[in-house]
Amino acid sequence: MRLSTRIALGAAVLVPLLVAAAGVLLLPLVGADLHRRQDDRLGARAAAVLPNARALLAADSRNRPKVEQNQQRKLLDAALDAGVRVVAADGTVLISAGSQPDDPALLPDAPSGGAVTVRQGGSAWRVLAVQVGGGSSAGTLWVLAPAGEPADELRAVRRRVLLVALVAAPLSGLIGFGLAERATLPLRRLGRRAAVLDPRAGHAAFAHARTGTAEVDELSSAIALLLSRYDEQADRTAQALDTARSFSSAASHELRTPLMSLRTNLDVLAAHPDLPAGERAEVLAELQQDHARMLDLLSALSALARGDLVELSAFGPVDLAELVDAAVAEAARRHPDTVFRIGELPSEVRVFGWDAGLRILLANLLGNAAVHGRAAAHGREAGRNAAPGTDLDADPNAAEDPGPNAAPDADRPAEVTVRLRVGDGTARLTVDDTGPGIPPAERAAVFRRFHRRPDSPGSGLGLTLVAQQAALHRGSVRAAERPDRPGCRLEVRLPLLVADAPTVRLPSLRDWLSDRGEQ
Repeated sequence: MRLSTRIALGAAVLVPLLVAAAGVLLLPLVGADLHRRQDDRLGARAAAVLPNARALLAADSRNRPKVEQNQQRKLLDAALDAGVRVVAADGTVLISAGSQPDDPALLPDAPSGGAVTVRQGGSAWRVLAVQVGGGSSAGTLWVLAPAGEPADELRAVRRRVLLVALVAAPLSGLIGFGLAERATLPLRRLGRRAAVLDPRAGHAAFAHARTGTAEVDELSSAIALLLSRYDEQADRTAQALDTARSFSSAASHELRTPLMSLRTNLDVLAAHPDLPAGERAEVLAELQQDHARMLDLLSALSALARGDLVELSAFGPVDLAELVDAAVAEAARRHPDTVFRIGELPSEVRVFGWDAGLRILLANLLGNAAVHGRAAAHGREAGRNAAPGTDLDADPNAAEDPGPNAAPDADRPAEVTVRLRVGDGTARLTVDDTGPGIPPAERAAVFRRFHRRPDSPGSGLGLTLVAQQAALHRGSVRAAERPDRPGCRLEVRLPLLVADAPTVRLPSLRDWLSDRGEQ
């Protein structure tokens, strides 16, 4: 049933009920007013006939029949349609005319200060008693009127109320239907717009135009908001599908080489069960390296996928200083042959960040520095102790052959210095190592996917994870030279947490599993 029809039916039922209710409330008031008016008429009649009643009682006391008859006629003329009764003090009825009870005993004996109702059989009268004169000419005057007159008028009023209620039913229904049709016109237009809306067009196709009707405007705004959220969710779903495709593509491409190497080594072991112990140990070592490489690759791809799909709800206030301190301690445990130093660390540095993402960023920064802060001969050994998902060989210029004169440097442990400073609304994190550094032409490339040197023990995704997390936190990362001594510096800048600042929005493009996320 249409809303306008419901409103019309409601009006057709409600308005007659309101009219009837008003009639029920008004009828007692009308009845009281009618009785008051009748009593006023009785009082006026009593006042009009009172002089004739005195003259009649005086003529009766003086025994003057002709005067008495004359006063009776005058009294009847003054009484008009009212019933009158005059009784002398000795009980003699001097006149009794008009409508009145057959039994005089029903009449009030003395004046009561106002009219009273007297009933006999099925009839009723309003009676007003008045004391007349004094002494030998004293008596009582009764003026009467039928009490049914107000009742007749009340019945007439009741019939009119019922008639108005009956007429109001269809009229109110028609008027209510017309008003409802006009009031719901914007709603019907909104319904037609929503019915022809193409979901592929998005919320932009549902342009909100104000109608002046608050409820319709609120509903239109709610629909537009719902469509925008649907579009956001559809975009996130599409992004999740793209991430899954990119994950599958990258994994299948990058795993091909270690899987072929695994297959080759397994075929060698199967074909030569009597392989010498030295060669067998070498094959097993290569199997372990391939397994570690695949595990590292899958862990890094998984971390990249998490960064691509993270929601804003995962972000919150984070103490970066506490995370840096914990990350340095963990890196020292994983790389016991590397010297880690904290050069500068404030007591607290608050940023709006993703706790897990910042841990990924720090683990990869420190793991990369632990490998490339030393000579190439020690890189592979450090790679075996790296945290899953860290790129341990992002430095394309790391020396593969330190040469005969570099033995002392090769034996020297890697040194990594971490500093966290605050200034200009930014947290500045620097990680310095003592390695050969990165040539300026190669510094942008180290943050790309799968960028590694040929003998890299890592996945080539570690610094890509660092760049992804820096972008997610609306920060930046860059590679540079150490200002104080030879070596590489990786610097990350993140905005500090500001009270009452607008809600941070994540980057619209997050596809680091493909080439688009790096741009």
